[in-house]
Amino acid sequence: MWSAASGAAQSDLKGPAVVVPVPEKPGAVEAAAAPTGGEAGVPDPGEVVDPPRAEPVVPRGAEAPSDPPPVSQLFPASGGEEAPPDMSQNVTIHLLKIFVQKGYLTQTEAMGLIRQAENEAGAARRAAQEKKAAEAAEEDEAMKVSYVPESVRQQMREEVRSQVMADLRAGSPDGKNSAVALALPGMDSTFGLFGDIRLRYELQQFPEGNDNTGAFPNFNSINTGAPFDTAGLVFSPQRNVDEERMRFRYRVRVGGEWQLADGFSTGIKIATGENNSPVTTNQSVGLANQGQGGNFSKYALWLDRAFFKYHGDFGRAASVDLLGGRFDSPFMATPLIFDEDLGFDGLAIKLKGKWGSRVKPFFTAGAFPIFNTDLNFSSNQPAKFESTDKYLFAVQGGADLTLSDTIKLKLGVAYYNFDGVQGELSEPFLPLSASDAGPTDNTRPSFAQSGNTYKPLRQIIPDVTNNFGTSNQYQYFGLASEFAPVVASGKLEYSGFEPVQVALTGEYIKNTAFNRAEIESVAVNNRGPVPPKDAEAAAGTPGGIGVFDGDDTAWMVGIKFGQLALMKRGDWTLGAEYRHLGSDAVVDGFIDSDFGSGGANLKGFAFTGAYALSKNASLGVLWNSNEEIAGPPLKADFLMFDFKIKF
Repeated sequence: MWSAASGAAQSDLKGPAVVVPVPEKPGAVEAAAAPTGGEAGVPDPGEVVDPPRAEPVVPRGAEAPSDPPPVSQLFPASGGEEAPPDMSQNVTIHLLKIFVQKGYLTQTEAMGLIRQAENEAGAARRAAQEKKAAEAAEEDEAMKVSYVPESVRQQMREEVRSQVMADLRAGSPDGKNSAVALALPGMDSTFGLFGDIRLRYELQQFPEGNDNTGAFPNFNSINTGAPFDTAGLVFSPQRNVDEERMRFRYRVRVGGEWQLADGFSTGIKIATGENNSPVTTNQSVGLANQGQGGNFSKYALWLDRAFFKYHGDFGRAASVDLLGGRFDSPFMATPLIFDEDLGFDGLAIKLKGKWGSRVKPFFTAGAFPIFNTDLNFSSNQPAKFESTDKYLFAVQGGADLTLSDTIKLKLGVAYYNFDGVQGELSEPFLPLSASDAGPTDNTRPSFAQSGNTYKPLRQIIPDVTNNFGTSNQYQYFGLASEFAPVVASGKLEYSGFEPVQVALTGEYIKNTAFNRAEIESVAVNNRGPVPPKDAEAAAGTPGGIGVFDGDDTAWMVGIKFGQLALMKRGDWTLGAEYRHLGSDAVVDGFIDSDFGSGGANLKGFAFTGAYALSKNASLGVLWNSNEEIAGPPLKADFLMFDFKIKF
């Protein structure tokens, strides 16, 4: 019956509830339920009998349909009782079509019900979308607040340079390290890849007047090879002081740093280099050296850094960094004492504090092995020699001062004790050949540049085997002075001309262990010319030349202006400085390799300039003109052009 069918239909509705009006006139029901046949009052087959009209159901706030489309368009006739095969999947509309076809609803009533259902469904969808968007925004905001990489939290406390390096090493939002993370399994935003490639053209020029008579021994060449026979008839290895040279050089450095849990991090770096020099990673193009390079052969790579680091905070007022392995210099210093490429092997601790908003004190200390004696030294003798290890012990204190919004000052005072680097004279012994070792041979520097004062290390016994001191005088040379320099450093930055910045740098060094009288009696270089009236007195000095003319102080002043950190295309910087570096103020093996030919006993000017072609590419130029302070005359000019790519 109708009522039963109606109840069944309503129980299957999946959309909004639809109320179908029940006809009040029994005749209409009987007519609808009666079999076809042409009796009076009974409609012919196919004729639609309208039930009692009902007002269309219109959703609240919506306008009633004024001109509904024809039923043939909205509800196409099926031609029978069966639903068409292409009927809508919406069960509600399906039923409404049947009701209209059966005549239980008018077209207007069906349209009203459909619009009401669509409006309610649309409102529900909009509400769901708004809720989903709000939840997504809430989640995104939570991510922004809660997910701050450990590396960023640590490096935010560092200076501007440390912050920039943190962006490169720890991964940044622009995804510059995403390729590394995809290519290397297990690596994520806590890993940072960094490096650079530099191409350099270098020109060395020597003016007329330099002493080229054998007055400039290459002590590093002597000490890293077989001992030199000072009684021979040949010159010792000599430095170039009179012939122009030019060369092309590469420098490639690639490293990675991992930010680990609980404040720990670790990193490594490899670099080029034509030898194991501690102060340069340059590789001269075509130079055949130590079995590599030249004739298009391959060049070597060296382990340049390998370290761990721990960072801890003591509230907001202080922090500590512990460093171990081989790492960058932890000290505030200029190239006057430490080359920028120099790596420190050992342990260091850095403490930083905060007094108010304008004073940030710091303290740094470290212990660094410089040289460790071979376990089998001397290898060609059954009885071994005493160990002659060398260390650097260092402390530094200072502060970062914010004098105003545009003026910042950084000051530091350091004490460096180079323990065991002074050469020691051996007990008397008799070397029978160049391969025989002396007990103090290991006190000679294993690497040196030039400028320091040297003395003989072997006390050779005159004997018939060496013609009583006139042959077979196989000799090594060590540093004549001890080194314990006190270093005062300062840097003043002014940003009132933004975007142009100005930086003034100064440093003063005094070697507190220098003893002129002791050095005078043993020095074989850094002696002045002999005046004619002193020729007889000079005959008794080492080498038969003038008195020792070296000194124990060094100082420099410099200025830079422009965009001090080249961060984008068009940035530039210019610089100028003057240096005076006494012969024995610092250990020449660890200082700037680009000023002069590298080393101490120099004074002169240096000028620099750089221009950024992009945030990753730049051009640079360096020119310096210098002369030696003590010893025979020697002047030189150096010009370098650089093209650099960093990543």
